[in-house]
Amino acid sequence: MLNTTAKAQLFSNLKTYFGYDSFRKNQELIVEAVLSKKDCLVIMPTGGGKSICFQLPALSLPGVTLVISPLIALMKDQVDGLNANGIPASYFNSSQTGEMQTHIIEQVLSAKIKLLYVAPESLAALQNILNETYISCVAIDEAHCISSWGHDFRPSYQQLGFLKKTLPNTPFIALTATADKATREDIVKQLRITHAKQFISSFDRKNIALEVRPANDRISQIVKFIKQKPNQSGIIYCLSRKNTEQLSKKLNTNGISAEAYHAGLNFDARSKVQEDFVFDKTQIVCATVAFGMGIDKSNVRWVIHYNMPKNIEGYYQEIGRGGRDGLKSHALLFHSYADVIQLRNFASGASNEEVQVAKLERMKQFSESVTCRRKILLGYFGELLADNCGNCDVCKNPPQFFDGTIIAQKILSAIYRLEQTESMGMVIDVLRGSQNANVLSKGYHQLRTFGIGKDISWKDWQHFVVQLINQGFCEIAFHKHNALQLTAFSNNVLFKQAKVALTKPIAVKDIKVADKKPKVKRTKSKPKAIASNLFERLRALRYKIALEENIPAYLVFSDATLKEIERERPLSDSDFLKISGVGQRKLEVYGDEFIAEISSFMNSKVKKPKKVDTWMETYNLYRAGLSIEEISIKRKLTLTTIYSHIAKLYGSGKAINIFDFVSPSEVEAVKKAKQVLDAPKALKPYFTYFNEELDYFKIRLALSVIEKK
Repeated sequence: MLNTTAKAQLFSNLKTYFGYDSFRKNQELIVEAVLSKKDCLVIMPTGGGKSICFQLPALSLPGVTLVISPLIALMKDQVDGLNANGIPASYFNSSQTGEMQTHIIEQVLSAKIKLLYVAPESLAALQNILNETYISCVAIDEAHCISSWGHDFRPSYQQLGFLKKTLPNTPFIALTATADKATREDIVKQLRITHAKQFISSFDRKNIALEVRPANDRISQIVKFIKQKPNQSGIIYCLSRKNTEQLSKKLNTNGISAEAYHAGLNFDARSKVQEDFVFDKTQIVCATVAFGMGIDKSNVRWVIHYNMPKNIEGYYQEIGRGGRDGLKSHALLFHSYADVIQLRNFASGASNEEVQVAKLERMKQFSESVTCRRKILLGYFGELLADNCGNCDVCKNPPQFFDGTIIAQKILSAIYRLEQTESMGMVIDVLRGSQNANVLSKGYHQLRTFGIGKDISWKDWQHFVVQLINQGFCEIAFHKHNALQLTAFSNNVLFKQAKVALTKPIAVKDIKVADKKPKVKRTKSKPKAIASNLFERLRALRYKIALEENIPAYLVFSDATLKEIERERPLSDSDFLKISGVGQRKLEVYGDEFIAEISSFMNSKVKKPKKVDTWMETYNLYRAGLSIEEISIKRKLTLTTIYSHIAKLYGSGKAINIFDFVSPSEVEAVKKAKQVLDAPKALKPYFTYFNEELDYFKIRLALSVIEKK
């Protein structure tokens, strides 16, 4: 256990650098275990806060925390986020020049960075720093990649076992969002951390609404779905490259801007699609399943599976790329028997074919379930849910059962008459009395069951056949061209009057929209309740700042933080700092602009506002002879905010002895930087230019001098 001082520092760092006042479940225990030099295995859902479990202790450890990460994009994203929070971090990989790599190693040797991200393939180039003089902790992200039992086995990860032998006294922390018992055992064995303390968090992502629909007229359904969610970021996963391109074209034809992403594109094209998505320039991407693994984008509001995934682990990982900020997200899955057959064919001949087929079967059962989907999803990972979730399509629209015995008898009779040699499509064609060439050429129009189901649509027959398969009354013989065959239970229905309960098909137009919250009559005594578009104004400001700093918008503030800012409307530094996701660094860098935007919005909405000129309050105290520190204490504002007032007062012509706070040589240095950097509007490019050695407030003051001249 940590002592009181260490614990207080931990919470201080949590707020200062990450903007949070408290830990999520298990985070504090994990951080304390790492700081106590214990090995850990962390299973925590996507968006659950895995990164803080090694990023936060890194600030307290003397050396560098080495982070093994599978993708360059993931490394860059994490490092950008850390740097935005004021935490010195870097990454080392094959995309960098030798000069850049040498500079990074020098930073490690001189203890100038706290976290170093590296792909397993690049570890060989870091042999001279792989010792306990420099490395204080090792984190293995996406640890399921190490296990052949995992859903994303990666051979290069299996070579990581040497690290523990090289760094025997260094704490290791392995992290992943999905790992069943076999995978967990394999991870600790491969990494040689068999005594690691295991932390398994709930897999329940309550904010993600789960929905499954039959793959009937998918394009129309997707277009309608997206148009009901304007200005929201989303990912559509497809099984094939061809599907990603066809779907993106059809969406664009329907007035929806979307881009395709797959391995067939060249590196530059893939990078551009991914970067545009991360930077909110592209809202929708139609992609193969690899997309998104290296993206920490927090404001993905929905994920669609155009095809059924091959296993529940993959499905869970992919839907987890939505709603990482904790706000509402939607996961929509389309499924068809064509998908099952295609995935079955993919698995055929594989060394672990039996495992793949078993996992596919579980995925199929999830897709066709008539019980709470979240129960099935969590049950797969060994977590039991006592009550129905209330946030999946089955819970919101319980299926209607009816006596389907006659329908079942017709289907099974048709299978029997066709001598159990035909697939579902032909069985339905015979039932419907189709006059197509295939039916006629085989003489099936002469069967007694031909046309006995003309009154039921093709899609509805498909719905009923699938249910019979799920209930075990017939089965698909995959090795016999997917022929439908009878089972031991078939006779009970055909000859022993066994009853069969079926569910009615739910048409897309019949699917209910979740009930909206009842409207509450607003009163004049609640100015915060004024109907507004403040969130959109804050979003626009965030986007402007992100473009200026060339970072993803969510690295400025997440949607969840913007929502809280919209709700609380802080107008002072102290109130702004109370917002979850706002740390000291982000207050200093972005606070002024966001507070000004809120103030402007409030003044435009409230009649005869009581306007307080905060700059003039600072000026009056300055003229009274108070120091900057004294003004800060008296006004309960940060030093950075007071300095920003001084800069604005000087720029507006007030009598300020500006060179008491910034030297002429510093002004000249900023002037030169402004020319070199092509006059950026944001302060961060200057801060980076000066290697973070010139404070933000001095840059701001120097710019006010330059602009006044």
